[in-house]
Amino acid sequence: MDEIRFGTDGWRHVISDGFTFTNVRRVAQAIASELLSRGEEGRPVVVGFDTRFLSDRYAQLVAEVLAGNGFRVLLTQEAAPTPAVSWAVRESLAAGGVMVTASHNPPEYNGLKFKDAYGGSALPERTAAIEAKLPREEEAKILPLARAEAAGRIVRFDPKPAYFRQLRRLVDFDLLARQPLVLVVDPMHGAARGYLRELLGGTAIKVVEIRGDYNPGFGGVNPEPIEKNLGALRTAVREHGALLGLATDGDADRIGAMDEKGNFVDSHRIFALLLQHLVKRRGWDGMVVKTFSTTQMIDHLAARLGKKLAITPIGFKYICRLMLEDDVLIGGEESGGIGVKYHLPERDGLLTALLLLEIVALSGQTLGELVSRLLDEVGPHYYGRVDLEVERPVSIAGLFRKVPRELAGRAVTGQDSLDGQKLFLADASWILFRASGTEPVVRIYAEAASPEAAEELLQAGVRYVEQAGV
Repeated sequence: MDEIRFGTDGWRHVISDGFTFTNVRRVAQAIASELLSRGEEGRPVVVGFDTRFLSDRYAQLVAEVLAGNGFRVLLTQEAAPTPAVSWAVRESLAAGGVMVTASHNPPEYNGLKFKDAYGGSALPERTAAIEAKLPREEEAKILPLARAEAAGRIVRFDPKPAYFRQLRRLVDFDLLARQPLVLVVDPMHGAARGYLRELLGGTAIKVVEIRGDYNPGFGGVNPEPIEKNLGALRTAVREHGALLGLATDGDADRIGAMDEKGNFVDSHRIFALLLQHLVKRRGWDGMVVKTFSTTQMIDHLAARLGKKLAITPIGFKYICRLMLEDDVLIGGEESGGIGVKYHLPERDGLLTALLLLEIVALSGQTLGELVSRLLDEVGPHYYGRVDLEVERPVSIAGLFRKVPRELAGRAVTGQDSLDGQKLFLADASWILFRASGTEPVVRIYAEAASPEAAEELLQAGVRYVEQAGV
């Protein structure tokens, strides 16, 4: 049972290694047992899945186990984005939801996310309770699909209509309908295939979708919308003369973008632009939340806009907790997940994409121009990340029993171990070391006043880890 642990957002493992039908049955039974322990048997449970290898079969098995435990299961008809499934949990007043996805992980991975009744990530104490209920394989109760459907215990449904209605409540589609522009969307072969194209159908926007075919191997590119994975989007933006390009990850809860020249616009800048837009244009109020690895641009903007800022460990579940407990305007993380007020305590790549499109349409400027204005206001901030593969588990605390006095020729002026180890440097740059919760990887993040300085910091970080003998 030691191999099943919920990380920053669910349980993930390599298909046919740790992620097996046997283990999926066990996790599904643990979820059912946890829901039953809370007296939730009278409420439905939503189950969805992405486009990964066997995701539909794993989702069917999860539904059969839940049905075997007496639940009525709403099972998506086809692959669907995580935020659409999360909204279905909320819309149907369900006890919770299970999404079969490994999000942005490489194609050999799959996973399960549990969404609580509020439609957001389960909090750590809830996933700990699920882990504590993991049974032996033979203890899982199963009602086969055909019998469950005949008895009305498993019902197929389409989450799209209700989800689209919610997005239309939050985005100015009347404004978008009048925009004669070219937009390239890149779902990266993931669950958002066709979603933005359908949403924007009937508007003046010409939507060009790339990598929208079913491909469980994701075309050999990890479905994470970061610059190194978006060469196809850059090419398409330039070829079609598009005003911008928008990409979502494998389950569509994260975002990346390209401006009109094919320059990558990362999630930090998107987060900053959305924060400005929601306060200055929408007049929304509330606190701002960011995770430990997210840009300091947010700190500067929150101060300028007079908004309280909270910093959490990495993982949207920590932002989710604050969204449940306080009045949060916007919360975001380095990996491209952003959530906003009046929606779900959940990141939503499709909503973020539409709001970014709204910002461009309302401003009358290009995305590149908006980013330039942003940097003029908050100063130069350039971000980078390296995922360093390691052969064995790494203790970040062990690597930093003694904090170095300098790194990359810069004096270390402070440190913070909220989640990993972050070093603050004399020139206002910083670097963060953190072990991945789902892969044999040490993630190294850095932010500096120039791309060259950020890269120099990252390489110094790699050398520091390698010299430690990891």
